[in-house]
Amino acid sequence: MRQATVYIDSEALQYNLNRVKQLAPTAKIVSMVKANAYGHGIKDCLAALSETDAFGVACLEEALEIRDLGYQQMITLIEGVFSENEMQIIIDQNIECVIHQQQQIEWLLTHKEAYIDQGLKVWVKLNSGMNRLGFKINEIIEVINTLKSEGFTCVLVMHFANADVENHPLNQQQINQFLQVKKACSPILASGCNSAALYQWPELNFDFVRPGIMLYGASPFAEKSVHALDLKPVMTLTAEVIALNHIQTGESVGYGSTFIADKEMDLAIVSIGYGDGYPRAFFKQNYVAIQGKSCRVIGRVAMDMIAIDVTGLNTAIGTEVELWGKNRLVDDVAEANGTIGYELLCRLTTRPKRK
Repeated sequence: MRQATVYIDSEALQYNLNRVKQLAPTAKIVSMVKANAYGHGIKDCLAALSETDAFGVACLEEALEIRDLGYQQMITLIEGVFSENEMQIIIDQNIECVIHQQQQIEWLLTHKEAYIDQGLKVWVKLNSGMNRLGFKINEIIEVINTLKSEGFTCVLVMHFANADVENHPLNQQQINQFLQVKKACSPILASGCNSAALYQWPELNFDFVRPGIMLYGASPFAEKSVHALDLKPVMTLTAEVIALNHIQTGESVGYGSTFIADKEMDLAIVSIGYGDGYPRAFFKQNYVAIQGKSCRVIGRVAMDMIAIDVTGLNTAIGTEVELWGKNRLVDDVAEANGTIGYELLCRLTTRPKRK
């Protein structure tokens, strides 16, 4: 049986959650588990995150999956409801929502009594420079004051566009706008920090923090590894060697014959490919790991297989190969692919077995 496998380390996930608690000891934690827990598998991750205060998801379908699995923590819909009929569902299921546009306010006011009676908070999104969702500074104060006058408990929330770039000029602009609105609407609960911001601005932790990628042991920073951030990789993706080849100088490997050997080499063929979600287009030399040792990926990645250079290693059929994990970090694979770790984790297919 094909042995492409995703391993989820629950202890590493718990460790990373505890790192959030260390960084934000007075804030409540909204653990982001959208997109199937960043590709890790929502069912496999929720138990390890059971000590979180709340879960954050993108849409109602993701929230209902959490409820179906029996978890009763508060859930926040970070994109809010998509239609009025969803408003009654979230009230019945004890789910809170972000409000970021006028129509959502109208739906909320229609269901005001039930929402308030359920004790749900309204998360009001400030568009401070990201320019995706939210109310601009010249309108959000009126929105919040209106909702407060109607009896709602509000949480002011924003999202950094460049939290991973310490000195980006937009960061301070966003912070200034957030603090201005927070002061104008006082008293009000507040949430400003995602994973990167937790490290950058502890003074902005306020009432709720929203860690995402750091929970899964990948770095939100291009220039800082998970080890530097004291995080542990949660996912390990592995496959096995299914064939061995010895090639001579001048022989080619794979589709397009893009790799030409400049010496005799031993190759191993590994049962993984872009059909599993492993990236195909590499801009830099990519590597895998065998027993902690780096091995070059040779030639083009195919749908189901890759070739790796195992010259000088004692490699056999069935040898386990780490595509990413504790030895070959997913962030390093992503850098070689010209992308970010988030994308590689989220785009894994269902082909690899999960353990």
